[in-house]
Amino acid sequence: MVADRVFTGTSPGDHPLRYLRGWLGAQGVFTVSDMATREVGSRVWVAGLVTHRQRPATARGVTFLNVEDETGLVNVICGVGFWKRHRLVLRDASALIVRGLLERSPEGVVSIVADGVETLEVLVPDSARNFR
Repeated sequence: MVADRVFTGTSPGDHPLRYLRGWLGAQGVFTVSDMATREVGSRVWVAGLVTHRQRPATARGVTFLNVEDETGLVNVICGVGFWKRHRLVLRDASALIVRGLLERSPEGVVSIVADGVETLEVLVPDSARNFR
């Protein structure tokens, strides 16, 4: 799995978070797929590899991250103040544990409005697309 991540940037047969899921579950961290059944507006914890970091000019300083676990992707919305307080972790970590409020669009797109973050140590290379 690590060789796949090093040479291709993906892990088609496996995912690094699968190896941490038992520990993450014991900490109260949900999977991305769990977000489909959680109540909108509830505070949740989710963890994953950062695949994208974006700050569109039209977003007035809001930064968006995509975080991927073994079950899917979730959008993480980082307000201006939150980004300033946690900039180093949010900008440099290859994997994160994020706390925030759950949002879900009518189309089923899940987002987390972040209010807490910590680095998640995984032993795979960073392959995030940053600010493209």
